[in-house]
Amino acid sequence: MILIVDDRPENIFSLKKLLELNQFAVDTASSGEDALRKILRNTYFLIILDVQMPGMDGFEVAEAVTGYSKSKDIPIIFLSAVNTEKRFIARGYTSGAIDYITKPFDPDILLLKVKTFYRLHQQTRELNEIQKTLREEIEVRKQAQAELHQSVEELRSILESIPQVAFTSNAEGHIEFVNRYWYQFSFGMDMYPQTPPGEPTIGDYIARTTGAGAQTSTEIQIRPLKSEEYRVHLFTMTPVKKGEQILKWVGIFTDIHEQKMANQVLEQRVQERTQELMRSNQELEASNHELQQFAYVASHDLKEPLRKIQVFSHLVKGKYLSGNNEAINYMDRLINSSDRMIMLITDVLNYSKLSINAEFIPTNLNPILQEIIEDSELLIHEKQAQIIMDELPVLEVIPAQIRQVFQNIISNALKFTNRDKQPEIRITAELLTEKNADSSPDPEGNYCRITVADNGIGFNEIYVDKIFAIFQRLHSREEYEGTGIGLAIVKKIVETHNGIIVVRSEEGKGSSFILVLPVKQTSSEQKAQKNGQ
Repeated sequence: MILIVDDRPENIFSLKKLLELNQFAVDTASSGEDALRKILRNTYFLIILDVQMPGMDGFEVAEAVTGYSKSKDIPIIFLSAVNTEKRFIARGYTSGAIDYITKPFDPDILLLKVKTFYRLHQQTRELNEIQKTLREEIEVRKQAQAELHQSVEELRSILESIPQVAFTSNAEGHIEFVNRYWYQFSFGMDMYPQTPPGEPTIGDYIARTTGAGAQTSTEIQIRPLKSEEYRVHLFTMTPVKKGEQILKWVGIFTDIHEQKMANQVLEQRVQERTQELMRSNQELEASNHELQQFAYVASHDLKEPLRKIQVFSHLVKGKYLSGNNEAINYMDRLINSSDRMIMLITDVLNYSKLSINAEFIPTNLNPILQEIIEDSELLIHEKQAQIIMDELPVLEVIPAQIRQVFQNIISNALKFTNRDKQPEIRITAELLTEKNADSSPDPEGNYCRITVADNGIGFNEIYVDKIFAIFQRLHSREEYEGTGIGLAIVKKIVETHNGIIVVRSEEGKGSSFILVLPVKQTSSEQKAQKNGQ
């Protein structure tokens, strides 16, 4: 905006119209005092000032304007029709004016000068903005430089305090600082610690890391100056970044020689121990095989004399003891004892056979259960039992062993029936996601939950662990027959199949045997099963 100062309204009007027609904003003042007040409140890029005015003349106003810090740089053009002598013109320039125009003046010349001052004003303002921006940027750079210097000093202080060999380098990998431990491996900052002949140097590792632009950790060997032995160190280089730009690298050598040597000794001992365990395992396998052979032969040889005892006992009872009730009673006890002995030998033989490796094959369980039910038909008819069975899925099992599982569980259910109820055995199956007896059903699951539930006499669940122990019984032999091996066989077979078995029972209400078996045996599970034999 331009300020016109003149005490004559006609002069102000004509000059104002001229400037406004050329798109300049104009403000006016009719006296020097009024002009000074406006200059304090507003910003102008040019002042056109009349010389001859009442009160303060133009020279006094110019001197006052150039004396203010806010307005000292505003260009002033004197415009006068009276004071046209050289001495007045000279005083105008000395009082702070940029130009002195006498009246009458050429409007075009005046406009050219006004436009020139306007361009100069615009350029000056732009330069001031640039200077301000540059000053701010310089301050930011100074602050960043100070913060970086402080960070570097803090980093160096930290590296001096740690007990490892440490250094910093610039982004290209040129070392700038080393801590005191560096000199235990090198004579100077410009010399790298020595690595074994034929292996990459520290310089090679640094160049490789800076080229990759990412943190690296490498086990290397370096030799202390006072030793001939190379010691193992973990050499780590970490970038120090500002945004995505790498400013520096921090390298640290951590002595792991003792741990490395201890690990090597430990690995050697582990290897030796592994070989010992392998030898022991082979010996155990051979011994186990011999034991299996012995159990089979012993069981077979024990059965033969027992059969003869039974045959001759029946002959003696029928031929020589007729009418002798006491002798018949004793002979019946002998025959019953031999029967139990044969049953016990048979169960022991079956239990020993579980340690023999067998192969898992996909098996339809429904025919197996049907065969067991058919084999138990007489007992089922005698007990008037009802067996309800769901459709069972195909599982990867050892068929002969899984048959034993169902045979023993169903036999127990038929054996321990409740005299006050019609025996009922219900067999259900559903797929699960997890190997958990309480898992929710899942049609796509990898495990199968098979539940065999009965309404028999049941038992107190505090004896759950006891029923799976070999030769353990919850009832006397006089009440219920059995050797106490059946459920032990069941548990061992289920574990061989990488499954679990859970029993839920309540006295007088019945029992539920819950088996959770894999649908498919993985190769790792089969391997573990074989190694466990």
